[in-house]
Amino acid sequence: MTPLHVAILLASLCGLAAWQVTVIPESAMQMTVGPVLAPGVIVAALSVFAVLYGVSAWRGRQADESQAPDQSALPGANTRMLSLLGGGVAFIALVIPLGFVIPGTLCGMGVARSFDAPLNLKSGLICGAIASTFWFVFAQLLGVGLGPALPWLF
Repeated sequence: MTPLHVAILLASLCGLAAWQVTVIPESAMQMTVGPVLAPGVIVAALSVFAVLYGVSAWRGRQADESQAPDQSALPGANTRMLSLLGGGVAFIALVIPLGFVIPGTLCGMGVARSFDAPLNLKSGLICGAIASTFWFVFAQLLGVGLGPALPWLF
């Protein structure tokens, strides 16, 4: 994939993100800053960076190191990609029946495995701690409706 293709992909993702920002419902509460401001600013900034990268790639100023003669693909790329996608699919499929923490842990382990981390108790405990912390901060402290951490406990 050339840098220009990457720039086109980034611009497409920014367009998708901009569309998602436009469909965020307005809050029923009268607030000075609505729920669209922060995501809108972030998407706008990322869009500017994507366009700047695209212009730079179009002018040929972005190096493509994957085309260098001494570069080659790492072995096991398909396994890494399947681990990453499998973690995301496990989270999406299991978050409603099992709550947030167990699917979040499985998703984290899939991401860790895609970066060559071993699938062992240590990885599970670390991913479980991260998923539990995310649930506590967002669901309990900030009031985001993530559902129960473990449905049989609540």
